[in-house]
Formats: sequence, structure tokens, C-alpha cells
Amino acid sequence: MAFALSDMQLESSAFEAHDAIPRRYSGEGNDVSPALSWRDAPEGTKGYAIICHDPDAPLVQHGSYGFVHWLLYNLPGSTTSLPEGASDGTSGKNDFGKVGYGGPMPPEDHGVHHYYFWVLALDKPTDLPEGLGLEELLKQLEPHLLGMNRLIGTYRRV
Repeated sequence: MAFALSDMQLESSAFEAHDAIPRRYSGEGNDVSPALSWRDAPEGTKGYAIICHDPDAPLVQHGSYGFVHWLLYNLPGSTTSLPEGASDGTSGKNDFGKVGYGGPMPPEDHGVHHYYFWVLALDKPTDLPEGLGLEELLKQLEPHLLGMNRLIGTYRRV
């Protein structure tokens, strides 16, 4: 299946869709991942992955654009939520060069950035190693993708 939106719904108790992400979840705050929950996964879902990406970041690297803030995978199909500061699953390498979550931190005077939190539903459980980058993760997940959807939040550096 191609990368296309499904009926799955992703939300957070920390912010509403298209609203500001609280400072607590940013690099200027506590830098912890927000709580997320999802429902209406496609039939046959056996695993999940989460990606947080800022397409407004003025960065082009490895043939891609934007900035990766979080890669989380190897989540079992029984998972339908993550608590704040989640330690579930396996973390990939973000564009800060670290493994795990790195909150919003746009360049100074760069205005509002949009942060896309994606949930990907997979047709099989995964057992991928820690530290994968976005390109390698998507290469591994794409053949198993059943559906996906996103929650968009905004952040402006103070």
C-alpha cells in the first residue's frame, strides 16, 4: 500500500489538532513527548510506529526536507496510546543526532512551525534495532503499511 491517509484517528490530551504544542513538550521546556492515543486502526493491524516531523525546518539532507524529531517503532498491535514521556517501543535517531524524542525548537525568529505526529499501522509486528534513521525506518515499514494518519500541532519559539 502506498503512503496514504486512512480512517485511523490520532489525538493528544496535550493539544488539539492545529493548536499550539505546550512549551513543556518543546526543547525550551521539559522536552518530553506528549501523550498520544489512536483508534479505528485498519483491520489486521499487528504493530505501530510513530514519527514526528517538522516540514517547515529549513533543512535539506539525504534527499529529504524538514527535521525529524521522533521515531518510535516496534509497538505491538495491542497498543492504542502512549503516555507523556513514553518509553514504550524502540527509538530511532532524530535529526538532533540523538535516540529518542527531541521536542520542537525552531530557529529563532523563524515563526510558527508545524509538527506532524504520524501513527503508522502495520500488518506485522516489527523487531527493528534501535537507532534507525527515517529513511531506513520507512524502507523497512513501507511493505507492511496498512494505514496511517496524523495529528498536526504548531510551535513558535519564544
